[in-house]
Amino acid sequence: MNKSKIKAFFAEYERRFNDSLAGKPLDVNAMTADFAEYIVGSGPTGVMGGKNDETYRQMIRGNEDRYRKIGAKYMKVTNIEVTELDDLHAAAKVYWDSGYNKNGELITIGFYVIYILTFVNNDIKIFAFISGDEEKVLKEHGLVVEEKS
Repeated sequence: MNKSKIKAFFAEYERRFNDSLAGKPLDVNAMTADFAEYIVGSGPTGVMGGKNDETYRQMIRGNEDRYRKIGAKYMKVTNIEVTELDDLHAAAKVYWDSGYNKNGELITIGFYVIYILTFVNNDIKIFAFISGDEEKVLKEHGLVVEEKS
């Protein structure tokens, strides 16, 4: 396991995300190439999983559009803690600093995501991730409106 290669992987992931937020065309091929053929995610709404296919590509496009609409200006990796699981797997706890424009004011939010990585053919692929309650935090900062039922 090469920790510097993992850090370089997430630096590229960050760069592509920020390019999209800045209005550059989203490189969906590169974004989906960061993920394994099947991805599992766990968060406050439960566990989900799916193939890295056209549906996943559409979800990535939708997420990027949503971030821009709610005023996202940047996502910056501030730290990465890597835990080797075995010769072919690692967990990377990636700390992010995110900035949003809300009525001309910069709102910053720190968070982390745990990514579970596999190393196949010397490539790094994300096959699982664990995230916190992003929706709750965005609502607390007034970046998204709570839906009334």
